[in-house]
Amino acid sequence: MSILRTHAPAVHYRVDPAQLHAHLFHVTLTVERPAAQQEVSLPVWIPGSYLVREFSKNLHNLRARQGNQEVPLAQHSKCRWQAECREDVPLVLSYEISAYDNSVRTAWLDASRGFFNGTSVCLRVHGQEEARHDLEIVASSAVSHWSVATGLAAEKTTRAGFGTYRAASYDELVDCPVEMGPFWSARFTACDVPHRIVVAGAAPSFDGSRLVADARRICEAGIRFWHGAGKPPYSQYLFMLNAVDDGYGGLEHRNSTALICGRRDLPRVGESKAPEGYTTLLGLISHEHFHTWNVKRLRPAELARYDYSQENYTQLLWFFEGFTSYYDDLLLRRAGLIEDAAYLRLLTKTINQVLQTPGRHVQSVADASFDAWVKYYRQDENTPNATVSYYTKGSLVGLCLDLALRREGRTTLDDVMRALWDRCDAGPMAEEDLLAVLEALSGRSFSAEIAAWVHGTADLPLAELLAAQGVTLKTEPAQPAQRLGLRVSESQGLQVKVVLRGGLAEEAGFAAGDEWLAIEAGGATWRVQRLDDVALYAGHEKQVVALVARDRRVLKLPLALVRDGDAPNDTVALAMNDAALARRWLDGGPACAPAGD
Repeated sequence: MSILRTHAPAVHYRVDPAQLHAHLFHVTLTVERPAAQQEVSLPVWIPGSYLVREFSKNLHNLRARQGNQEVPLAQHSKCRWQAECREDVPLVLSYEISAYDNSVRTAWLDASRGFFNGTSVCLRVHGQEEARHDLEIVASSAVSHWSVATGLAAEKTTRAGFGTYRAASYDELVDCPVEMGPFWSARFTACDVPHRIVVAGAAPSFDGSRLVADARRICEAGIRFWHGAGKPPYSQYLFMLNAVDDGYGGLEHRNSTALICGRRDLPRVGESKAPEGYTTLLGLISHEHFHTWNVKRLRPAELARYDYSQENYTQLLWFFEGFTSYYDDLLLRRAGLIEDAAYLRLLTKTINQVLQTPGRHVQSVADASFDAWVKYYRQDENTPNATVSYYTKGSLVGLCLDLALRREGRTTLDDVMRALWDRCDAGPMAEEDLLAVLEALSGRSFSAEIAAWVHGTADLPLAELLAAQGVTLKTEPAQPAQRLGLRVSESQGLQVKVVLRGGLAEEAGFAAGDEWLAIEAGGATWRVQRLDDVALYAGHEKQVVALVARDRRVLKLPLALVRDGDAPNDTVALAMNDAALARRWLDGGPACAPAGD
């Protein structure tokens, strides 16, 4: 037996999901050798989701004692406390955590399921972050029929997974979320490494065998991308999928990921054709698994050590989220889970999302990365006009770099990613590392491209670079929403959600929150409930009067349906014109210099 197992842990958490209907976790934290005046705090954010979420708002009834003696606690900030304790006498803190967030970021508990991230539940013991931490999950009578799944190493657990797990540090502890409940579970191997997937909330029609088979192919594609015939940087991997009526998202961790999807998007037994949303789910699985390398290990230098007490700024999310977004669907294609046409449709969607965002000319994708804390995660009706997504535009920067490298014939972005992994020793990375690897592998500097594509606001040279790989980018007539410069909801009448900068709707005076009631055209007034109704009732009219309701008043807005001399073509489509050349890129083949070079 190792020394690690024979000594008591420095920090021990006991989590009891006893009050299911009250959505309360009971937590007992024991610090074996506290400092005098020991400080503890709860993180304000969770790595991978760049928003201060104030997890301490869910912490209640914090108490401290040493032996039978109550220890006074002084609160010094919204999330930090100091215990007026003696040194080297075990300190025991007890508290409750409200668990009402059924997402991948915080904590949830009810009679059917429990889930938590350590950042939401486990107080950080200042000065002992690098000590061993144990997490004990209690099997109370209320959850005796449940099971537990986590990426933490088991110390002493039951077959169902209740018991004690260990972590080498606080960082490792809070990077391993915990799923519990009567979930579906399956195990598989990918490149000879054990993987597990658990699914909560699935309908009886759920085809688990298909999900497992497809997840295996995704994992194998990701492992081979980074290591060829080698092994991944984990000894086991866990997917935790929560199926709900309507939801989508994921959060990456070092050897696991938490996912959420609509249960209608899961594959169904006896149906050969999966739901349309299943491809989106597979892309999410691919995305979060790719993060195992690209952000959890190879990570921004500014995030080499997390500061859990405040925002952690970096300009590199365009690389870590954007390039991961470039590869997520591409690896589905390379794994044989989607065909060429399906991949090009997904890429077309991403391109159109960026082109229909006026904010791409306002903010660079590097600045959008830095501003994630106040813009991307706090979106409002003006967000598309003021910023651009580091996911979507970042993925297109990755596409452009890959195609530019392939056009020159010496290397590919695949090679660059693996070289960065080696150069940075699977650790902190700066933009200078990317520039150095690009120059070393390509034989020239890419400083001008990075300056223009990442730190500038001009449109990317997509058409030119795609054409060099056998794919044509062509424009198509804009849809009504793009032509008018609107984003709307049509579920309960015609509700204006966003008015895009420089569009016809903005010129007419539309505002977010308006309800579009009717139009006056051809001497009549017509009720509209969908955007298609506008063209239907306007006929050949070039201008109509829009009737909108705003703050209980009905306004008449003169709306031009076309702009003189303007033929908006903000929608694009992709098509192969040289299948052999395009498939060399899609298959991940080596770079090939153009004929005559």
